Parts: sequence; C-alpha cells; structure tokens
Amino acid sequence: MTAAAKLSSQLSLGCIADDYTGASDLANTLTRAGLRTVQTIGVPPDDLALPQVDAVVVSLKSRSIEARLAVERSRASEKWLRGRGACHILFKICSTFDSTDAGNIGPVMDALRDDCGEAIVLVTPAFPETGRTVYQGNLFVGPVPLNESPLKDHPLNPMHDSNLVRVLARQSGTRIGLVDLAAVARGPDAVRARLADLARQGVGAAIIDAVFDSDLETIGAVARDHRLSVGASGIGLGLAHALASARRAQSNVPEAVADAPVGGPAACLAGSCSQATLRQIANAEKTMPVLHLDPEQIISGKDESRHALAWAAERLKQGPVLIASSSAPEEVAALQSRHGRNAAGHAIEQAMADIAEGLVQAGVRRLVVAGGETSGAVVDRLKIPAFLVGAEIAAGVPVLRAVGADAGEMLLALKSGNFGGPEFFSDALKLMH
Repeated sequence: MTAAAKLSSQLSLGCIADDYTGASDLANTLTRAGLRTVQTIGVPPDDLALPQVDAVVVSLKSRSIEARLAVERSRASEKWLRGRGACHILFKICSTFDSTDAGNIGPVMDALRDDCGEAIVLVTPAFPETGRTVYQGNLFVGPVPLNESPLKDHPLNPMHDSNLVRVLARQSGTRIGLVDLAAVARGPDAVRARLADLARQGVGAAIIDAVFDSDLETIGAVARDHRLSVGASGIGLGLAHALASARRAQSNVPEAVADAPVGGPAACLAGSCSQATLRQIANAEKTMPVLHLDPEQIISGKDESRHALAWAAERLKQGPVLIASSSAPEEVAALQSRHGRNAAGHAIEQAMADIAEGLVQAGVRRLVVAGGETSGAVVDRLKIPAFLVGAEIAAGVPVLRAVGADAGEMLLALKSGNFGGPEFFSDALKLMH
C-alpha cells in the first residue's frame, strides 16, 4: 500500500511549515494534543512508507527564499495534502512573524487562499505558552512589543514593526483586517460574525488577537470550519483540540516509537545567533567540548569544516561535542556588511551541513541542531524524507526519529534559535538515547 493510500482515509489536518524547526514545533504541539502526526521534509514520494496519521506537517525551507519559489513550493504541498483528504490547511509561520516587506507570508497566503477559494483567512502567530501574544494586532514577546525585544534582530528577517496588520498589508495583495480580543472573548460566534462583516467589506485576511490559552480554543473552533488558516503552533493547538472534539480525528496517539534507543556517538551543531542559543552554548561549555568556528574563515573559503571534523574525531569517543558558528548580533551585522547578508548566511549554512554530513559518516546517530536555517541545511544534506515525533525536550522541540534516511536509524532535535532553556543541549541529549 502506498503512502497516499494509507493517508487518504485518515488525514484530518494538513500543515505547510516555512522552515524545519517550525515544523518540528508544530508536529510536537499536534502530537501533545492527541493527533497522530508525521513531519515530512518537502513533499514526500508516494512510495515512502508512513504510518496512519491524523496530521501531516510538510516542512519547507521557504521563509527566506524568493517569494515566487515559496509560493510554488507551498502550492505543491497544498495539492499533495488536499489529495490525501486534508479538509483544512494550516500555513505554519514563525511565532515572531519572521518576514520582510516582500514576503513571504503574504504572497504564500494569497496564493493558497486563491487556490482553495476561501473568502477570508484567520492569521495569528500567538502562542501564549511560549510568551507570544497578540493584542490589538500587535505582537508581543513576553511583556514587550516585538520591535523592542531581542528577537527584532534576526539576521535574515529583522522585525522592526510589531503591528501585524501593517506588516501583512505591506506583503499581501488583499485588504487586512483585525479581530480584536473583545470579539475573541465573546466566543466563536462573535468571531464568526466579525469575520463575516470584514469579508463583506472586501477584507481577505484578518489578524486575530490571542492573549490567553483559552483564546486559542476559540480560534481553533472557528478556523476548523474554514479551508485555510495562517499562524504559529498556537493556532495548530486550537485546531487540534477542535478536530478531536468534533471527532474528525482520533485523539489516540500510539506509543512513542520515536523514543526507542539508537545509541552511538552524539553531537550538537549551533548556527543560531539568538541570545537564547548564545546562552545555551555558554552553558554547554561546562559539560562538553565546544568548538567555536570562525565565520570569517568559513566565508573566505578556508577549510573550517575539515578542521571541525578533525577536532570532533578526537573527542567523540569520550562523549558529545558541540560545534558552533553562532556569533553576537553586532558581529553578524559586521560580517554581513562585508560579504552581503545572503552570501554570508549561505556560506555558514553549507559549512554546517558539511560538518553534519561528516559527523554522520563518522558514526554519529544522535544530532542536536540549533537554528532554523542551519537545521534546514543539515536535514537537506542528510536527505531525511520524514520524521516520527517523540518526547518533548522543551516547549516546541521534540525528539525526532528519521524515517527513510540513507544513514539508517537516527535521532535528531531541530531547535528554533529562541527556543529551549539554558541547559537545552544537555536536556536534549538526556532524552536522545
């Protein structure tokens, strides 16, 4: 039986994620909510054996590429998911709405909306559990607006405007409205009435406020009746609960097959330059050998990757190692000014992918990767088509068991830069046996 046949009768929710760590975050959230979930890397071939599931998260690396390509790949993913019975598609974005004025959130949303014929689309990156809330259309990180938080300094998609109505309006070809917290507090019917009113005014998408966990339940109940929504894992949680309560999905997750031991050497790679990851690297130095790569040497073509692999080979028999290309924001800015943002980022990502490939060839079967772009480059290089979701390491970060990987059995953790506590690397390795 093909994967298509296996999924066609079970798939209640289809998700398209614009990066790999965000996809893992969402897959973890859906699994915790009771949905049997698989994360794929791109649109999988039909002959890839997948278990029966309630939800599939198709992982794309489309957040920072040309908008035309992001639209093309997202449309292909939607077509595949709809063909497997998905009634609702969630376009999963970052909880900090990472994008530029050129996209890619708006262009992808517009294309998917046109394809499914939806009159109006609900949009929210809110996830109160992780400190992301939206009030009066403004995105907050903890107690401060996004543009006042450390997350404003993302090296590829800096976010200097917290008003998501304005941000999305600059990207989208449709009018953008707001469903405020007062409407959400009155419940699903009030939200439906507000959306109907906005649609009559020609509004094609609406940012919806969410401050409390209960707001996600309201949003999920409304979004379930539409064919498309856009948001972070919070809206996925609301959708999962709504689907389970409506008996459209079996709230019955099997035993965590992703948690079976793999053994062998373990390594960590860090490419994120977020403050959270920089703290985690500093803490890791207390428990394992850490190598700090020289980004300037990477970009100038020096053989930092080979040096890193030689360094790791001397230490892996004694225990896990960590190799980091992460730098402080001011150092990243200086590097980008000398070499260009895209060129610098690409060179570092490919160097980290080279190192990951070399580590796996040396026998590493447990790999922790920090940073969305780094994770994407690593998984692509290792040619892993899909993952089963296992135990949660930190909010939004599960243990992942590779499915169909050329290297055989592997456990990975793919962490968005801002996720996890101070001891994340140690915490991850404790769960990855």
